[in-house]
Amino acid sequence: MASLIQAIRGMNDVLPSETPLWRSIERILLETLTQYGYEEIRFPLVESTQLFKRTIGEATDIVEKEMYTFTDLNGDSLTLRPEGTAGCVRACLEHGLLYNQQQKIWYMGPMYRHEKPQKGRYRQFNQFGIEVYGIAGAAIELELVSLFRRVLQRLGLADSVHLQLNTLGNLSERKAYREKLVSFLQAHRDALDPDSLKRLDRNPLRILDTKNEATQTLLKQAPRMIDSLGDESKTLFEDLCKGLDHLNINYTINPNLVRGLDYYGHTVFEWVTDQLGSQATVCGGGRYNILVEQLGGNPTPAVGLAMGLERLLLLVQLNNQSLLESPPFTLYFIASNEAALLRALALTEKWRDLNPHWRILMNTSGGSFKSQFKKADKSGANYAIIIGDDELLNNTLSLKNLRSHEDQQTLSEDDLLTYMKNRR
Repeated sequence: MASLIQAIRGMNDVLPSETPLWRSIERILLETLTQYGYEEIRFPLVESTQLFKRTIGEATDIVEKEMYTFTDLNGDSLTLRPEGTAGCVRACLEHGLLYNQQQKIWYMGPMYRHEKPQKGRYRQFNQFGIEVYGIAGAAIELELVSLFRRVLQRLGLADSVHLQLNTLGNLSERKAYREKLVSFLQAHRDALDPDSLKRLDRNPLRILDTKNEATQTLLKQAPRMIDSLGDESKTLFEDLCKGLDHLNINYTINPNLVRGLDYYGHTVFEWVTDQLGSQATVCGGGRYNILVEQLGGNPTPAVGLAMGLERLLLLVQLNNQSLLESPPFTLYFIASNEAALLRALALTEKWRDLNPHWRILMNTSGGSFKSQFKKADKSGANYAIIIGDDELLNNTLSLKNLRSHEDQQTLSEDDLLTYMKNRR
């Protein structure tokens, strides 16, 4: 016997028993986005490697260690998308969506990073993201936060996550702060963990995001970004905080929050939880006003957020297992012989035309009435429609309620359809 081929490590199947919960979450996301007037965009899984090196930053963990990059038959370096923002900006620029326009866009689909697989972290993961272009100021950031709060409320997760905020200022302010931070860390090199030492020369701001407890303790003494900000940047951040207070949205200012991508500036935020172990971040984002210009466009204010759906699903499973789509009204046809089966096939097609919201199943593999009733019950059907010899002879149908002890009835097709519509 040939050996079984298994899925690649970190790339998981979603089985039929799991997809109803996925659909429920996706439905809530779509309904909420429609309420707020956001439109969907879809872009390729594969992009030029240079797109991610130029936007995410060559000194980031994603570009250095995590991207799935390969050379295609034309000799071009291509990469499976590790995140959505860069590809979204590229698509909008390529198709002229940002020229003197505002765009409020969302996307959803698989992303790829070669990380150590853990619960809630996979090498192929499904990400949902929102990007807004052409709108400056705190009001649009408040709208994004409010939108995601509404999603959390509808998922039953409002008490399971907490919003953290920070501001990274503009480029010149970050440069000034970087010099202060590096000077401080150089004076304490002996206290840094190995990963932080590697980042010290190439990407020192990422040290603020360390998970090493000793380094976290050291950082409590480090210079703060807020002290390097000018009046304009401080005002932008204060406006955001005042707006959150006005909307009764709880938050914590986290001075060490930097996010892992080079294109962020000014506002950054994350929703975090203590229910998923080390995978604490459920959703994150912020402002990235420099990115469109980096990719050849005009200076354009931009802000967005993204979340991994697997982590969101884990939280729902822990906190709100009742969040499943209501099972559709279901009928199950049972036929006693070949002639009955042919009649059942014709009727199911006719009834699907008449009642597109009904779920109509049938047994096509034969078997005794007893075995067919077992299959009907297992399917979750509300009713069984039975066609046997008597029904064929009299041009009738028999109806059995599978969820109560009502007596079985024999009716004409028209009477049965009328009865079913009244029972819905």
